[in-house]
Amino acid sequence: MTISSDHTDYRIELRNITKQYPGCLANDAINLSLQPGEIHALLGENGAGKSTLVKTIYGVVSPDKGELLWDGDIVQIKSPSDARDLGIGMVFQHFSLFETLTVTENIELCLSKKQLSSIDNLADKITELSKIYGLDVDPSRYIHSLSIGERQRVEILRCLVQSVKLLILDEPTSVLTPQEVSSLFVVLKKLSNEGCSILFISHKLHEVTEICQKATILRGGKVISTCSPQDESPSSIAKMMVGDLADQDAGYSKKEGQQIILEAKDFTLPTKQPFGTSLKQVNFSLKAGEILGIAGVAGNGQDELMAAISGEDGRSVDNMLFLNQQDIGAFDAGERRKLGMANVPEERLGRGAVPEMTLSENTLLTQSKDFVSNGMVNWKKVQTYAQSLIKDYKVKCHGEFSEAKSLSGGNLQKFIMGREIGQNPIVLICAHPTWGVDVGAALSIHQSLLELRDKGAAILLVSEDIDELFLLADRIGSICDGYLSPIVKTDETDIEQIGLWMAGSFISDSQETVL
Repeated sequence: MTISSDHTDYRIELRNITKQYPGCLANDAINLSLQPGEIHALLGENGAGKSTLVKTIYGVVSPDKGELLWDGDIVQIKSPSDARDLGIGMVFQHFSLFETLTVTENIELCLSKKQLSSIDNLADKITELSKIYGLDVDPSRYIHSLSIGERQRVEILRCLVQSVKLLILDEPTSVLTPQEVSSLFVVLKKLSNEGCSILFISHKLHEVTEICQKATILRGGKVISTCSPQDESPSSIAKMMVGDLADQDAGYSKKEGQQIILEAKDFTLPTKQPFGTSLKQVNFSLKAGEILGIAGVAGNGQDELMAAISGEDGRSVDNMLFLNQQDIGAFDAGERRKLGMANVPEERLGRGAVPEMTLSENTLLTQSKDFVSNGMVNWKKVQTYAQSLIKDYKVKCHGEFSEAKSLSGGNLQKFIMGREIGQNPIVLICAHPTWGVDVGAALSIHQSLLELRDKGAAILLVSEDIDELFLLADRIGSICDGYLSPIVKTDETDIEQIGLWMAGSFISDSQETVL
């Protein structure tokens, strides 16, 4: 890490940062600055250049051009350890914690010998910081025993132990309950008041307008606008990000389903995974012409529920799952598809699509009955259909021969949604449809789901984005520790109530005793 002096009033200043990858100018002469104590949003579509920019600040990526100033001095940050030595901390969207180690052991791994030597007792230091910032973390607990919200607190504590002066947060609220979001914002405001600068990356624009004093908006690797979020609306910020395409979902009319299509009766299934969640007496009915939303913090049984309903789990569950009153508990995933069930899984690459296969080949995977006759594939028909999906769902790619792994997350998600909806399913089960997707792609996916509902399909929508569920779902419930809450009409409840259910307030002592 080298330093030269050029004093200013900024904690950090980026001047003309440029980074070129083969075929992609990720950052194009970007200028950005944060003052001490400033909470600054970094916004943009997927592929706008946000990740490359913050990786430059954190020492993961070296810029091709430009300079970075820290407290007025020009610095070269060649590694994350250089960044941490300066006082820069980063909490990634996907936490980097070892599940079989304790909180203290995880935090110790990130500290230099010099930092460790300055701390008499690390566990006591963690406890002290937990109390000061209201983070409530036991330093002796193992990571695998912590909730998602608690794991995020560990990541933040790891930065605080290093006396962080700039905290970078990448989608920090995507897996939190509303109550946990409120608690996080209390911590961030306290840090801000103490002079810590915060760079806040989020797709949840109402949170940006609530907590951020300034925003920088990227598009195509360039800064296209800056603003004061508190003087804007989520809609106006969205238009800066993606143009007139992003007339924000203003709220859609709710529908009341009629005939029960899919029904779970006392659905109970032990988990296959060491740290998974067993399903416990799950009951719900999904009706034609409605969207049933299931909220919940990650790791509370959502994955197990979706795998059990789709047939991916593979185990027989007789007399617990019914499609049009037919017991399908012993049917595999293929048999359930033949009956009219479609599935958009959480994991796009690997489960939703095969990375190395082209879009045409991925189309064939779930719709072979339409394109195979007497064992022969009609490839021309497959390719024509893939082309229509790309056009209808505005998938940005180089055509039907593009490999799935070459697409951005949002574009691949639009393609998978189109492929599944194109089967005209009577039931669509859909997990986290807009996770990590930019505003424009999210709007397109929302409209596709609502159009399918209005054609009479029954949609089970699992999401950690509670705002998305309130926007789309006609009825809503929450899953916690494998239990499913009561199901209520969305317009007869509120985010606070669902947030409490996400934390398990509906689980009775008798339920816990029985299982």
